[in-house]
Amino acid sequence: MLTVVLGLAGALVYGAADFVGGLAARRISALRVTALGAVSGVVLLIAGALVIPGRWSAEALLWGGISGLTGAVAIALLYACLAIGPMSILSPLTAVTSAIVPLTWGLAIGSELGALAYPAFALALVAVVLVGFVPSEGAVRPTARGLIMATISGTLIGAFYILMEQTPDDSGLVPLIANRAVNATLMVTVIVLLAIVAGQRGMAADARLAVLDGAHGAPHALEGPRGSGGAVRASAAALRGGWRGGIALGLLCGVLDAGANVIALVGLRLGDLEVVSVLTALYPAGTILLAALVLRERIARLQWVGLVLALAASAMLALA
Repeated sequence: MLTVVLGLAGALVYGAADFVGGLAARRISALRVTALGAVSGVVLLIAGALVIPGRWSAEALLWGGISGLTGAVAIALLYACLAIGPMSILSPLTAVTSAIVPLTWGLAIGSELGALAYPAFALALVAVVLVGFVPSEGAVRPTARGLIMATISGTLIGAFYILMEQTPDDSGLVPLIANRAVNATLMVTVIVLLAIVAGQRGMAADARLAVLDGAHGAPHALEGPRGSGGAVRASAAALRGGWRGGIALGLLCGVLDAGANVIALVGLRLGDLEVVSVLTALYPAGTILLAALVLRERIARLQWVGLVLALAASAMLALA
């Protein structure tokens, strides 16, 4: 029962982190948000390690560091595939893959579960697809490139749970600190390298900002004038105007994401890999619920069905 509660709590907090991160990316960029979140997550986890004791060991640092590397690649691929689209297909594909990978791993190594758990898993996977589905008019078929990137991203996200389960039980938050440290290092390095490359190509400061934004930052939402650098100037102006709010939201995103990681890690140590990974894959539920409450966005009928199925699957897993 406690594992189910932790799995659902982790999903909601992950979803909240994505929601806040999305708001931050409107003001600055997804790349900056990811870097800020990684840094704030490290700070939170180090502070938590002072309260929650854990043994520092090569094993804990190794598995945590590897998960930080795979996580950085997963997020980069996720952003890239969602930029290609369609999100209505690639987003739930990523989520369901992230659940199937650790579920398959757990069953392959001989995990023993109650008979009720198997139909519950099937129901939960359907719920993941429905909750993550974003209806859109005139949606196009996904390209092979987008499907491959989404599948690899989901696989690497699922690998996080497998890697965390390998960490020593007495390591506390040490694996997560290593995870965030590697992630933050990679993201900050990428930002610096992009700035250097832009500078070597002789771009103006405003253009360097636009390069760092890619497809997910403020420019994506702008309808500024085209040509003669108008879009670039509008992009830079928008970034400067929303810089403070973007930083605050980016830092909050990292705190929420780190908190969700802690919840998932506790769930893994107290319960089953399969249950935690499948339930946390319901993280889109947290995002759409916050979007409905804060932004007054409408929840589609299929998403409501997914939420109901998620609750039913959770009840079944609690009884399994």
